[in-house]
Amino acid sequence: MANKTEKLFKRRRQRVRTQLRKVAAGRPRLSIHRTNQHIYAQVIDDAKGVTVAAASTLDTDLRSKLGNGSNSNAAAEVGKLIADRAKSAGVDQVVFDRGGFLYHGRVKALADAAREAGLNF
Repeated sequence: MANKTEKLFKRRRQRVRTQLRKVAAGRPRLSIHRTNQHIYAQVIDDAKGVTVAAASTLDTDLRSKLGNGSNSNAAAEVGKLIADRAKSAGVDQVVFDRGGFLYHGRVKALADAAREAGLNF
């Protein structure tokens, strides 16, 4: 059963990435990965193949502030941090890549916090 759900997840992730490539127009992508315990975010420049900025609940400055890395508050903090790091690297416009995850809960909290902190997508 896990094999079937993994296969569906990979198909959904590929479908999202294909649509993003059509609308990206050279913008970097804000890629999200969510696990049961943590959430990770990266701003990736696909043209150069370089990670411009990264943040997660495992970062030392966030880890001391957060008690639990698997809730919406932690995701919002990661969203603020990734927006600050991306803006300091000179990136204001991104394309949001939710991967195969639904735009709900922690993924939505991270996206909303990144928008409030100044990233445009």
